[in-house]
Amino acid sequence: MAGVIGLSASLYGTAFAANDETVIVALGDSLTAGFGVVANDAFPARLEAALREAGANTRVVNAGVSGDTSAGGLARIDWVLADMPDLMIVELGANDGLRGLAPADMEANLDAILTRLADRGIPAVLTGMLAPPNYGRAYGEAFQAVFPRLAERHGVAFYPFFLDGVAAQPALNQPDGIHPNPAGVRVIVERITPTVLQALADIEQSAKAESR
Repeated sequence: MAGVIGLSASLYGTAFAANDETVIVALGDSLTAGFGVVANDAFPARLEAALREAGANTRVVNAGVSGDTSAGGLARIDWVLADMPDLMIVELGANDGLRGLAPADMEANLDAILTRLADRGIPAVLTGMLAPPNYGRAYGEAFQAVFPRLAERHGVAFYPFFLDGVAAQPALNQPDGIHPNPAGVRVIVERITPTVLQALADIEQSAKAESR
C-alpha cells in the first residue's frame, strides 16, 4: 500500500486529514455487500482502511445488497442517499449479466442513478463489469460498452472492471468461483484505491475553487 500512500501525498498532501470526515457510499450487489466474508473483510471496510492509511479521513458506507441488479439499485437510490454521501461508488451490473438481462435496460437504470446523483451534486465513481461468456460475443460487447459510455456521458470517474486481477483466479475467489475471498477483496481494493483517491482529490479541488 506504500505506492497508494505516495499517490495520496502527491495529490493533496495531508489536506483530508485536517478536514471533516468524507462519506463515501458504495452502492452495489454482493461484491460490495461482502457475500461469504466477514464484515471487516468486505469491500467497503477494506476500502475505508486503505483510504485512511493513505491519509484520507473517510467513512465508507456499505450499501451493497446481494442479488441486486441495476434495477434494484435504482429502486433504492433515494434510501441510499439518506446517508448524505460526498461521493458514491456505483458497482452494479454483475447480476444483470448473470441473468442475461438486456444491456439497454441496464444502461437506462444506471443512467437514471447517475442522473439522480448529478441532480444532488454528488460525484460518482462508476465501476465496469464483464458479462459471462455463455451469452455470446455480441451480448458481451454490448454489455461491456455500457459502462464507459455512461461514464463519459455523465463525466464521472470510471474504473473499467471491478474484478480486475481477481476474476478467474481460483486462489482469490470463494469455491463458487464468482465471489472474491478476503485475499481477492484486498486485490480489488489495492487496484481501485488510486481511482477513489483521485475522485476525492477532485472533490477537494472543487471545494477550494468554489470558496474563492
